[in-house]
Amino acid sequence: MSIIEIKNLTKEYKRSTKALKNINLEIKTGELFALLGPNGAGKTTLINIICGLVNPSGGVVTIGGFDIINQYRQARALVSLVPQEIHLDPFITVEQTLEYTRGFFGKSKNVELTEQILKDLSLWDKKDSKVIQLSGGMKRRVLIAKALMNEPAVLFLDEPTAGVDVELRRDMWKFISKIKQSGSTIILTTHYLEEAEEMADRIGIIDKGELKIVEDKKILMQRMSKKQMQINLQKPLYDLPKELQLSNISLSQDKQTLTIEYGNGTADLDVADLMQTLKNNNISIGDVVTKQSSLEDIFIDLINK
Repeated sequence: MSIIEIKNLTKEYKRSTKALKNINLEIKTGELFALLGPNGAGKTTLINIICGLVNPSGGVVTIGGFDIINQYRQARALVSLVPQEIHLDPFITVEQTLEYTRGFFGKSKNVELTEQILKDLSLWDKKDSKVIQLSGGMKRRVLIAKALMNEPAVLFLDEPTAGVDVELRRDMWKFISKIKQSGSTIILTTHYLEEAEEMADRIGIIDKGELKIVEDKKILMQRMSKKQMQINLQKPLYDLPKELQLSNISLSQDKQTLTIEYGNGTADLDVADLMQTLKNNNISIGDVVTKQSSLEDIFIDLINK
Protein backbone atom coordinates (compact mmCIF):
# COMPACT_ATOMS: atom_id res chain seq x y z
CA MET A 1 0.00 0.00 0.00
CA SER A 2 1.31 3.47 -0.91
CA ILE A 3 1.03 6.36 1.52
CA ILE A 4 2.36 8.95 -0.97
CA GLU A 5 1.42 9.05 -4.65
CA ILE A 6 2.99 11.54 -7.05
CA LYS A 7 1.71 11.81 -10.63
CA ASN A 8 3.19 13.97 -13.39
CA LEU A 9 4.60 16.48 -10.90
CA THR A 10 6.37 19.50 -12.36
CA LYS A 11 7.88 22.66 -10.91
CA GLU A 12 8.94 25.55 -13.08
CA TYR A 13 10.38 28.81 -11.82
CA LYS A 14 10.78 32.11 -13.63
CA ARG A 15 12.86 32.19 -16.81
CA SER A 16 11.61 28.67 -17.62
CA THR A 17 13.86 27.01 -15.05
CA LYS A 18 12.47 23.50 -14.61
CA ALA A 19 13.28 22.22 -11.15
CA LEU A 20 11.13 19.08 -11.52
CA LYS A 21 10.16 17.36 -14.75
CA ASN A 22 7.17 15.01 -14.80
CA ILE A 23 7.92 13.13 -11.57
CA ASN A 24 5.96 9.91 -10.99
CA LEU A 25 6.60 8.11 -7.73
CA GLU A 26 4.87 6.04 -5.08
CA ILE A 27 6.18 5.72 -1.51
CA LYS A 28 5.10 2.57 0.30
CA THR A 29 3.74 2.62 3.82
CA GLY A 30 6.41 1.78 6.40
CA GLU A 31 9.42 1.91 4.08
CA LEU A 32 12.59 3.95 4.28
CA PHE A 33 12.98 5.56 0.88
CA ALA A 34 16.30 7.25 0.09
CA LEU A 35 16.16 10.07 -2.45
CA LEU A 36 19.65 10.69 -3.78
CA GLY A 37 21.07 13.25 -6.17
CA PRO A 38 23.74 15.95 -6.55
CA ASN A 39 23.26 19.49 -5.29
CA GLY A 40 20.55 21.26 -7.26
CA ALA A 41 19.03 18.00 -8.53
CA GLY A 42 15.56 18.81 -7.17
CA LYS A 43 15.50 16.75 -3.96
CA THR A 44 14.59 19.57 -1.59
CA THR A 45 12.09 21.06 -4.07
CA LEU A 46 10.29 17.72 -4.27
CA ILE A 47 10.18 17.36 -0.49
CA ASN A 48 8.99 20.93 0.01
CA ILE A 49 6.14 20.42 -2.46
CA ILE A 50 4.99 17.24 -0.71
CA CYS A 51 5.13 19.03 2.65
CA GLY A 52 3.13 22.00 1.36
CA LEU A 53 5.95 24.54 1.52
CA VAL A 54 6.22 25.07 -2.25
CA ASN A 55 3.42 25.11 -4.81
CA PRO A 56 3.75 22.74 -7.77
CA SER A 57 3.41 23.95 -11.35
CA GLY A 58 1.52 20.84 -12.37
CA GLY A 59 0.64 17.31 -11.37
CA VAL A 60 -1.03 15.68 -8.37
CA VAL A 61 0.36 14.66 -4.97
CA THR A 62 -1.62 12.78 -2.34
CA ILE A 63 -0.64 11.75 1.19
CA GLY A 64 -2.75 9.04 2.76
CA GLY A 65 -5.27 9.66 -0.02
CA PHE A 66 -5.50 13.41 0.72
CA ASP A 67 -4.63 15.89 -2.02
CA ILE A 68 -1.92 18.31 -0.85
CA ILE A 69 -3.72 21.26 -2.48
CA ASN A 70 -7.43 20.59 -2.05
CA GLN A 71 -7.13 18.76 1.27
CA TYR A 72 -4.15 20.59 2.68
CA ARG A 73 -4.97 20.29 6.38
CA GLN A 74 -5.55 16.55 6.33
CA ALA A 75 -2.45 15.91 4.22
CA ARG A 76 -0.19 18.19 6.24
CA ALA A 77 -1.29 16.59 9.52
CA LEU A 78 0.27 13.30 8.39
CA VAL A 79 3.81 14.59 7.76
CA SER A 80 6.75 16.18 9.52
CA LEU A 81 9.94 17.60 8.04
CA VAL A 82 13.46 17.80 9.42
CA PRO A 83 14.95 20.48 7.13
CA GLN A 84 18.58 21.03 6.19
CA GLU A 85 18.71 24.43 7.88
CA ILE A 86 18.45 24.74 11.64
CA HIS A 87 15.57 27.10 12.48
CA LEU A 88 14.80 27.11 16.20
CA ASP A 89 13.81 29.76 18.71
CA PRO A 90 17.13 30.26 20.52
CA PHE A 91 15.65 31.67 23.73
CA ILE A 92 13.25 28.94 24.83
CA THR A 93 14.14 25.59 26.36
CA VAL A 94 14.37 22.29 24.55
CA GLU A 95 11.28 20.99 26.35
CA GLN A 96 9.29 24.12 25.52
CA THR A 97 10.30 23.77 21.86
CA LEU A 98 8.73 20.33 21.71
CA GLU A 99 5.60 21.29 23.62
CA TYR A 100 4.95 24.36 21.46
CA THR A 101 5.40 22.29 18.30
CA ARG A 102 2.77 19.79 19.43
CA GLY A 103 0.42 22.70 20.06
CA PHE A 104 0.91 23.99 16.52
CA PHE A 105 -0.69 20.78 15.28
CA GLY A 106 -3.68 21.26 17.56
CA LYS A 107 -2.72 18.38 19.81
CA SER A 108 -2.88 18.42 23.59
CA LYS A 109 0.20 18.28 25.77
CA ASN A 110 1.70 14.80 26.14
CA VAL A 111 4.29 14.70 28.92
CA GLU A 112 5.04 11.00 28.41
CA LEU A 113 5.68 11.42 24.68
CA THR A 114 7.92 14.44 25.23
CA GLU A 115 9.96 12.58 27.82
CA GLN A 116 10.28 9.47 25.66
CA ILE A 117 11.46 11.39 22.59
CA LEU A 118 13.96 13.43 24.61
CA LYS A 119 15.38 10.30 26.21
CA ASP A 120 15.56 8.40 22.93
CA LEU A 121 17.56 11.25 21.38
CA SER A 122 19.81 11.67 24.45
CA LEU A 123 18.36 15.13 25.12
CA TRP A 124 16.72 14.50 28.48
CA ASP A 125 19.53 16.13 30.45
CA LYS A 126 19.23 19.17 28.15
CA LYS A 127 15.46 19.61 28.48
CA ASP A 128 15.78 22.76 30.60
CA SER A 129 18.60 24.25 28.53
CA LYS A 130 17.88 27.07 26.13
CA VAL A 131 18.41 26.19 22.48
CA ILE A 132 21.08 28.88 22.15
CA GLN A 133 23.23 26.95 24.64
CA LEU A 134 23.31 23.77 22.55
CA SER A 135 25.97 22.57 20.13
CA GLY A 136 25.17 22.24 16.43
CA GLY A 137 24.77 18.48 16.73
CA MET A 138 22.39 18.84 19.67
CA LYS A 139 20.32 21.39 17.77
CA ARG A 140 19.95 18.92 14.93
CA ARG A 141 18.70 16.33 17.42
CA VAL A 142 16.16 18.88 18.64
CA LEU A 143 14.98 19.31 15.04
CA ILE A 144 14.30 15.57 14.82
CA ALA A 145 12.59 15.55 18.21
CA LYS A 146 10.47 18.52 17.15
CA ALA A 147 9.40 16.74 13.97
CA LEU A 148 8.21 13.72 15.95
CA MET A 149 5.89 15.62 18.29
CA ASN A 150 2.85 15.35 16.01
CA GLU A 151 3.41 11.57 15.74
CA PRO A 152 3.67 11.73 11.94
CA ALA A 153 2.82 8.89 9.59
CA VAL A 154 5.53 10.19 7.23
CA LEU A 155 8.84 11.70 8.35
CA PHE A 156 11.00 13.63 5.88
CA LEU A 157 14.69 13.85 6.72
CA ASP A 158 16.51 16.35 4.49
CA GLU A 159 20.24 15.84 5.11
CA PRO A 160 19.63 15.02 8.81
CA THR A 161 23.25 14.17 9.66
CA ALA A 162 24.93 17.05 7.82
CA GLY A 163 27.61 18.65 9.96
CA VAL A 164 27.49 16.19 12.86
CA ASP A 165 30.33 14.00 14.07
CA VAL A 166 30.56 10.27 13.42
CA GLU A 167 29.45 9.18 16.89
CA LEU A 168 26.40 11.43 16.88
CA ARG A 169 25.52 10.31 13.35
CA ARG A 170 25.51 6.67 14.45
CA ASP A 171 23.33 7.47 17.47
CA MET A 172 20.85 9.32 15.28
CA TRP A 173 20.66 6.45 12.82
CA LYS A 174 19.96 3.97 15.59
CA PHE A 175 17.04 6.15 16.61
CA ILE A 176 15.81 6.54 13.02
CA SER A 177 15.88 2.75 12.67
CA LYS A 178 13.74 2.55 15.81
CA ILE A 179 11.23 5.01 14.30
CA LYS A 180 11.00 2.88 11.17
CA GLN A 181 10.39 -0.26 13.21
CA SER A 182 7.41 1.48 14.82
CA GLY A 183 5.74 1.61 11.38
CA SER A 184 6.49 5.18 10.28
CA THR A 185 7.39 5.91 6.66
CA ILE A 186 10.70 7.74 6.24
CA ILE A 187 11.91 9.68 3.21
CA LEU A 188 15.59 10.51 3.41
CA THR A 189 17.97 12.67 1.44
CA THR A 190 21.65 12.38 2.25
CA HIS A 191 25.09 12.88 0.78
CA TYR A 192 26.44 10.11 3.03
CA LEU A 193 25.62 7.32 0.60
CA GLU A 194 26.83 4.62 2.98
CA GLU A 195 23.86 5.58 5.17
CA ALA A 196 21.41 5.01 2.34
CA GLU A 197 23.14 1.77 1.41
CA GLU A 198 22.79 0.45 4.96
CA MET A 199 19.33 1.77 5.89
CA ALA A 200 17.14 2.18 2.80
CA ASP A 201 14.54 -0.27 1.50
CA ARG A 202 14.27 1.47 -1.87
CA ILE A 203 16.38 4.09 -3.59
CA GLY A 204 15.47 6.84 -6.03
CA ILE A 205 18.11 8.84 -7.90
CA ILE A 206 17.18 12.27 -9.21
CA ASP A 207 19.28 14.54 -11.42
CA LYS A 208 18.40 17.80 -13.14
CA GLY A 209 14.80 17.46 -12.04
CA GLU A 210 14.29 13.97 -13.50
CA LEU A 211 13.98 10.66 -11.68
CA LYS A 212 16.70 8.51 -13.20
CA ILE A 213 15.81 5.32 -11.39
CA VAL A 214 13.61 3.98 -8.58
CA GLU A 215 14.52 0.52 -7.42
CA ASP A 216 14.62 -1.84 -4.46
CA LYS A 217 18.06 -1.40 -2.93
CA LYS A 218 19.04 -5.06 -3.08
CA ILE A 219 17.88 -5.43 -6.67
CA LEU A 220 19.68 -2.23 -7.66
CA MET A 221 22.93 -3.41 -6.09
CA GLN A 222 22.68 -6.79 -7.79
CA ARG A 223 21.71 -5.41 -11.20
CA MET A 224 24.13 -2.51 -11.47
CA SER A 225 26.99 -3.46 -9.22
CA LYS A 226 30.35 -4.19 -10.82
CA LYS A 227 32.83 -6.65 -9.36
CA GLN A 228 36.58 -6.59 -9.60
CA MET A 229 39.34 -9.03 -8.85
CA GLN A 230 42.94 -7.87 -8.48
CA ILE A 231 45.70 -10.47 -8.64
CA ASN A 232 49.14 -9.43 -7.46
CA LEU A 233 51.86 -11.27 -9.36
CA GLN A 234 55.07 -12.54 -7.82
CA LYS A 235 57.02 -11.46 -10.90
CA PRO A 236 56.36 -8.72 -13.47
CA LEU A 237 54.39 -9.88 -16.51
CA TYR A 238 55.50 -7.97 -19.58
CA ASP A 239 53.17 -9.61 -22.09
CA LEU A 240 49.67 -10.92 -21.46
CA PRO A 241 49.13 -14.45 -22.76
CA LYS A 242 46.66 -14.64 -25.63
CA GLU A 243 44.05 -16.30 -23.41
CA LEU A 244 44.10 -13.23 -21.10
CA GLN A 245 43.90 -10.58 -23.83
CA LEU A 246 40.28 -9.75 -23.10
CA SER A 247 38.45 -6.43 -22.78
CA ASN A 248 37.71 -6.99 -19.10
CA ILE A 249 41.30 -7.85 -18.14
CA SER A 250 44.03 -5.25 -17.72
CA LEU A 251 47.63 -5.19 -16.55
CA SER A 252 48.94 -2.42 -14.30
CA GLN A 253 51.70 -0.07 -15.46
CA ASP A 254 54.22 -1.75 -13.17
CA LYS A 255 53.24 -5.12 -14.74
CA GLN A 256 52.64 -6.59 -11.27
CA THR A 257 48.84 -6.59 -10.99
CA LEU A 258 46.11 -8.15 -13.12
CA THR A 259 42.65 -6.56 -12.83
CA ILE A 260 39.57 -8.47 -13.96
CA GLU A 261 36.20 -6.69 -14.22
CA TYR A 262 33.01 -8.75 -14.17
CA GLY A 263 29.31 -8.39 -13.46
CA ASN A 264 26.93 -5.68 -14.74
CA GLY A 265 27.11 -6.67 -18.39
CA THR A 266 30.77 -7.67 -18.52
CA ALA A 267 31.90 -11.26 -18.91
CA ASP A 268 31.21 -13.74 -16.12
CA LEU A 269 34.25 -14.82 -14.17
CA ASP A 270 35.17 -18.49 -13.92
CA VAL A 271 37.81 -18.43 -11.19
CA ALA A 272 38.88 -22.03 -11.76
CA ASP A 273 39.48 -21.41 -15.48
CA LEU A 274 41.38 -18.21 -14.72
CA MET A 275 43.67 -19.89 -12.20
CA GLN A 276 44.30 -22.76 -14.59
CA THR A 277 45.21 -20.31 -17.36
CA LEU A 278 47.69 -18.58 -15.06
CA LYS A 279 49.19 -21.92 -14.06
CA ASN A 280 49.46 -23.11 -17.69
CA ASN A 281 51.42 -19.93 -18.50
CA ASN A 282 53.74 -20.30 -15.48
CA ILE A 283 52.40 -17.12 -13.89
CA SER A 284 52.88 -17.19 -10.12
CA ILE A 285 50.39 -15.22 -8.06
CA GLY A 286 50.59 -13.58 -4.66
CA ASP A 287 47.61 -11.87 -3.03
CA VAL A 288 44.13 -11.93 -4.54
CA VAL A 289 41.71 -9.11 -3.66
CA THR A 290 38.06 -8.86 -4.71
CA LYS A 291 35.70 -5.93 -4.30
CA GLN A 292 32.20 -4.92 -5.34
CA SER A 293 30.77 -1.55 -6.35
CA SER A 294 29.23 0.43 -3.51
CA LEU A 295 26.03 2.46 -3.83
CA GLU A 296 28.29 5.49 -4.27
CA ASP A 297 29.92 3.91 -7.34
CA ILE A 298 26.50 3.11 -8.84
CA PHE A 299 25.27 6.64 -8.06
CA ILE A 300 28.25 8.24 -9.82
CA ASP A 301 27.84 5.98 -12.86
CA LEU A 302 24.16 6.91 -13.20
CA ILE A 303 24.71 10.65 -12.77
CA ASN A 304 27.54 10.68 -15.31
CA LYS A 305 25.53 8.89 -18.01
